[in-house]
Amino acid sequence: MIAWAAQTMDEIRLHNSIRDIGRDAWNDCFATNLEGYDYLLATEEAGIHGFEWRYLAAYKNDRAIATIPAFLTDYHLDTTLPRGGKKVTDAIQKLFPGLLTLKLASIGSPLTEYGQIGFHPSVDAHERPMLLTHMLHHFEQVVEPMGYRLLGLKDIPAHDESLWNEAALPLGYKSVNGLPSAYLDIDFATVDEYFATKLSHATRKDMRRKLRSQDKIRVEYRETIDDVLPRVMELYADTHDRADMQFEELTPAFFKNFLNVGKENALCMLYWAGTELLAANFLLRDGTTLLDKFFVMDSGTGRAHHLYFISWFTNVDYCLKHGLTRFQSGQAAYANKLRLGSKLVTTRMMFRHKNPILNSVLRLASPILEADDPMTLKEAA
Repeated sequence: MIAWAAQTMDEIRLHNSIRDIGRDAWNDCFATNLEGYDYLLATEEAGIHGFEWRYLAAYKNDRAIATIPAFLTDYHLDTTLPRGGKKVTDAIQKLFPGLLTLKLASIGSPLTEYGQIGFHPSVDAHERPMLLTHMLHHFEQVVEPMGYRLLGLKDIPAHDESLWNEAALPLGYKSVNGLPSAYLDIDFATVDEYFATKLSHATRKDMRRKLRSQDKIRVEYRETIDDVLPRVMELYADTHDRADMQFEELTPAFFKNFLNVGKENALCMLYWAGTELLAANFLLRDGTTLLDKFFVMDSGTGRAHHLYFISWFTNVDYCLKHGLTRFQSGQAAYANKLRLGSKLVTTRMMFRHKNPILNSVLRLASPILEADDPMTLKEAA
């Protein structure tokens, strides 16, 4: 039993809806988080199959002093395997149905860049590891009677790794590689300077050739997409089917809700060739960062027009025009992103199973279950 830090908090609660905590209370703990209350609410209310959303909060004097998103799902152990490895696990699944599927309760979200805990500014740095330990312990106690005995911590960024290690490793969690997230520092004043300072000679030449297609493409900024939503879902299905790894499947309600996050924070760029919609890019922004959340594209015509690269430079130009200093482009397509001057933030995943035998098996299997080297993953641009 973990000692109770009475001076730090009064109680911990696991909520079924982020509405139970409230926008102001949540965002007070995540003051600099792009994917704040409104984005998580949009996710919660999107009806995404196979997921239940939870929200962990610690309280002091009835005020939230730390908050964490979480989710419950049936987790397939081959989720992070490339398609080749899944051929083996598919065969195992046919012989032993359910063997590779476990009920997972995880801290984090499948739809956020990182798994992070938000602390109210009143919580001192030295109190945070123990507070997080208490919250993890409470989470385990609540979900285990519901049958969730596989516990996960998803996409812990490198800059928070020491905090999570101090809190979670003593509880028995095992740490493995996650998928990194890419970002580009906008430390140049013009696109021409970007070409000159960030790109190699070969990449500059290749990008200039690809960007000739811009003359055939019309870019439209949208605040609503109701009239084109069926086409957006066709583009999403095309993109989803090409993905090397698949966890969640988004719904029409998600994309509609996304643009309700707020005119100052959410935007959509549509890419047209004549009257045909070829791609849609859903982005979040704050005062410093543009976050590329979802780029959906017709695989045939979109590639012929080099839309991935046109959208990239459209977003860089958007950053320059709006004084943003970082373009964050997320996971996947790492080779392209590194060519275009991006850096990577590494992440870790952590897990434990309450069954000691299964926990030992998962620990032994962790080298083949963790994420591959990002440079070996399939490009989808």
